Amino acid sequence: MPVETTDVIETREEGVVVLTLNRPDRINALSRPMTAYLGEALPRLAADRDVGCVVLTGAGRGFCAGGDVKAMNERNAGEPETFESRMHNLRAGMEASRWLHEMPKPTIAMINGAAAGAGLSMALACDLRTCAASARLTTAFAKVGYSGDYGGTYFLSKLVGTAKARELYYLADVIGAEDAGRLGIVNRVIADDKLKAETMELAKRLANGPRVALGYMKKTFNAAESHGLAECFDMEAMFQSRTGQTEDHKEAARAFVEKRAPVFKGR
Repeated sequence: MPVETTDVIETREEGVVVLTLNRPDRINALSRPMTAYLGEALPRLAADRDVGCVVLTGAGRGFCAGGDVKAMNERNAGEPETFESRMHNLRAGMEASRWLHEMPKPTIAMINGAAAGAGLSMALACDLRTCAASARLTTAFAKVGYSGDYGGTYFLSKLVGTAKARELYYLADVIGAEDAGRLGIVNRVIADDKLKAETMELAKRLANGPRVALGYMKKTFNAAESHGLAECFDMEAMFQSRTGQTEDHKEAARAFVEKRAPVFKGR
């Protein structure tokens, strides 16, 4: 059962699920109810055959400010939390990034405004990122004396290379959407007033694609980040053979011969 909270809004439209982080007064900074909801929702959506794409975004003027610094200050002034408890809770919350990265269907971060710290890390964990032209991005951790979480160091290194990733972490400079696009951090920079429409168009296109093939494609790309060439060849041979048995492949082959667009069913 979904976790009951207003900190995340879940909506569905034509095979696309949109998860909207909903603490606009805190620029959607992470809360425990929010992380608990994501921890339940993402594996549930990963297994839902009716879902073809998951979009993560924020309510109001920001995507996600990452950790709630005000809450951090209050926690630091209160009863001290043990190292083990703090690590356990943080690690559990970080599963959200793993699910966004590993679930067998495309994920999109629709960056509608400021993305910082763990918020940026979750965006980086997604397969694709669409970004409002006015949005600003920062790793932020160094500004508050933290080293980083939610997989940001891993994902950013893969996207821009280790030297640039270290610079962005060590200095925690704020970069604009255009710079993020040039660096390859975001896939598309879109006018603010068109962000939602164009992102949903992209998401629906993915959701209506060959879902089994896209799931295996994602698994192969993830493997390419750490596996050797021979292992990737083995996976490609296995997955290509498997997807060749799907109804979607057979439909696409028929459509090619008949000179029409295929109609995929996700099986």
